[in-house]
Amino acid sequence: MNFLKRFLPFVAAMALVVVASNILVQFPMQGQIGGLSLADLLTWGAFTYPFSFLVTDLANRRYGPAVARKVVFVGFMTAVICSILVPPFLFRHGLIEFETPADRLVRIAAASGAAFLTAQLLDVTVFNRLRRQSWWRVPIVGTLVGSVLDTLVFFGVAFSAAFAFVGPNDGFALQPAPLMGVLPIETMRWVSWALGDLSVKLIIAVVALIPYRLLAARWSQPAFA
Repeated sequence: MNFLKRFLPFVAAMALVVVASNILVQFPMQGQIGGLSLADLLTWGAFTYPFSFLVTDLANRRYGPAVARKVVFVGFMTAVICSILVPPFLFRHGLIEFETPADRLVRIAAASGAAFLTAQLLDVTVFNRLRRQSWWRVPIVGTLVGSVLDTLVFFGVAFSAAFAFVGPNDGFALQPAPLMGVLPIETMRWVSWALGDLSVKLIIAVVALIPYRLLAARWSQPAFA
């Protein structure tokens, strides 16, 4: 019972972040900055997903890597399940205008699960190695390394033609377009999506230091399981 009392708040927080991210990733940002259409670069999910690293780091700081890894595995299962079930649910209820084919959903689920698992477990490892350093350096470095890996794995598996064996390609994502929507260099659209997503993750990582500091200050002494 004592273990569940410690474990469940982090599990609930992680599940909430992952579910919210899988829903919000279906909704592109609307707006224009000069000649740049934000919808070509970002979805609202980019603003919620980085908080998954905050949950992992707080669980690690409070109860150690064993509990943190359990939280990560719950997030992994949630990510895979939501990637398959959430898009059809939103389409049936008229919340999104397109229906993703089942084989694309499987590829997205594989990309989401692989990215989440590898990036979060790496974050746990980095956090433990830097645990004794400055309070801000630990979450920043862990989130930075984890976010880069998460972005590479997710967008690579989900959209790169090299991973067509996982599921069918997205033709629109593979079409050439100006880098980041405005630069005079053409590349596949998914590369710009990845760069935009990573940029937001890094900005949110800095903003998340505020709640991280407030919560971590309450736990000056770790209580490892």
